[in-house]
Amino acid sequence: MKFRNCHWYTNLEHGRRYEELKLMTIEENLRYSRHKEIKGKSFEVAYPRYDNYDAIEVGFTDAIPSNYDGVMGVPISFLDKYCPEQFEIIGSFNNSSVDTKANEGSVPSIDTPTIINGVEKLWNGPVVNKQPLYKRIAIRSRQADLSVAGANEA
Repeated sequence: MKFRNCHWYTNLEHGRRYEELKLMTIEENLRYSRHKEIKGKSFEVAYPRYDNYDAIEVGFTDAIPSNYDGVMGVPISFLDKYCPEQFEIIGSFNNSSVDTKANEGSVPSIDTPTIINGVEKLWNGPVVNKQPLYKRIAIRSRQADLSVAGANEA
């Protein structure tokens, strides 16, 4: 249920809970995405890695690659479209900390040098290219085509 500035989420069974997101592959996103930050870019530019966590940044919910098997940081608006059969929620990045269930022992660095308002500070929220990001949800696909994703990661 949506209000102007708050959302109400539930784990009660309802019809929309199991509607899967229709997603494109990495290659399709790089070629056809409606977002200029992704379209026509290389994988490394379109999906940068976090400076302090072993995951890629996905700036838009509709740009989540269907064939990536690693951990991805997505905007909190992803929760509106979350399907538990399609994705596993690993944890969340806060403005000052990261709370995760599991990521193969990778723990974010608490003292990541980050530029905030032109001043270098220590930060342990989501960081890409020494720039802090707003809160993100860490997810992993349950249905990724592992053979394609592994080739793109290398």
